[in-house]
This record gives sequence, C-alpha cells and structure tokens, in this order.
Amino acid sequence: MDMAYLGEFIGTAILILLGDGVVANVILKGTKGNGSGWIVITVGWATAVFIPAIMFGTMSGAHFNPALTIALAAVGIFKGNVVGYIVAQFLGAMVGAFLVWLLYKDHFDATEDPGTQLGVFSTGPAIRNTGLNLISEIIGTFVLVFFLTLGIAQTNDGGLSALGMWRVWAIILTIGISLGGTTGYAINPARDLGPRIMHAILPMKGKGKSDWGYSWIPVVGPVIGGLLGALVSVAVFG
Repeated sequence: MDMAYLGEFIGTAILILLGDGVVANVILKGTKGNGSGWIVITVGWATAVFIPAIMFGTMSGAHFNPALTIALAAVGIFKGNVVGYIVAQFLGAMVGAFLVWLLYKDHFDATEDPGTQLGVFSTGPAIRNTGLNLISEIIGTFVLVFFLTLGIAQTNDGGLSALGMWRVWAIILTIGISLGGTTGYAINPARDLGPRIMHAILPMKGKGKSDWGYSWIPVVGPVIGGLLGALVSVAVFG
C-alpha cells in the first residue's frame, strides 16, 4: 500500500476517533464529560486535527479532508492521486466512527434521544435552512482552505508541516468557536459522510434516521468553499 494513502487512512481514522469521541463524551448520557459544552467540543476537534497532522504530515501532507485535497489539486499544489486520497479518507472516517461507537456503546445504549446519537456521528443545523446552511459550510471551509493554501503556497516544499501545526490547531479552533454554531462546522465531507454511513449501518439501540436529506450539504458546501478558498488565496497572493 502506498504510504501516503496509509497516512491519510490512519490519520483520518484518528481524527474521527478523537473528534467524534469528544462529541460523544459531551453529549451522550452518563459520560464523565456529559454537559461540558461547546468549548470542550471545539478544543477537542481542533486537537483531533492537530494530533494526526503531526503524526502523518510528512507521510501524506495530512489532508484528511476531501475538500482540501480537491482544492489543493485544483490550484496545482497537490499533484498526487486525488481519488486514492479521497477513498483513504472516507474509509478512515468510517473506521474512526466505528471505534467511537464501540468505545461509547454503553452510553449510546443509555441515550434515548436518536438525534443525540446521530449528533455524535455527523453534523446538523441548529436552524434548518438549506440555503444558509450551505453558505455556512462554504464560508467555514473557505476560511480553512484559504489560510492553509496561503501557508503552503509560501513554502518551498509544498508540505502542510511547513505551515506550523499550531496554526492548524488555531484555525480549526477559531472556525468552531466563531462559525460553527449554525451547522456544527463539518468543513470536511469525509468527517460527516463517513460517520453518517456508519450510523446508518451500526446496530444501535433506539437508533433513528440518519438524516440523508441534509447529508449533501456538509459534502457539497465544503467542496465549494475549499475550491473558492484555494483559488482566492493563489489569485491574491500567488
């Protein structure tokens, strides 16, 4: 197996294990972290991206996000196999989601609200408004990819590690705190769709629907936002 694909697979699995894991700890019934709030979730998610980025940055570039892979390829920064990266990312996301379910199984069983169960796996709007929900995901991913692309484009090796991993943590944290209140800031198709698929197939007690009617927004929105972010970054700053 190509080491870059392996890095994307394992890195995305770790990202989802830690990211969905912090959500499970905060919202599922009976956990030690139950009710600890949005700040814990946003810090947890920022760190969930930061940790695998440190581990696999030199192996694969630490994309872990199809929107970022597509955007970097569109502006010529990433010259690898886009399809291979995206497949590895989605498979990794599904494995990570499975591990979260396994780890928190007793708490999933104790949580009677099916919407709360789904909320561990995937994002959803605070107020359902298709147009504004889509715009929210576009803006959030634009911010992410704009600054990542700007940082990468200013280096000679084209590697994400040159940006400084602490900056990645800060970007994700700021997006979550400032922009995440509307849709839960998926900003990553694999992060949302991979776990949503696992929610649909796992044998969960009291499980509800997987909200497929909304599922396209955290896929299409990040792809659009990522492309715009990369294109604007390169157009303005070269």
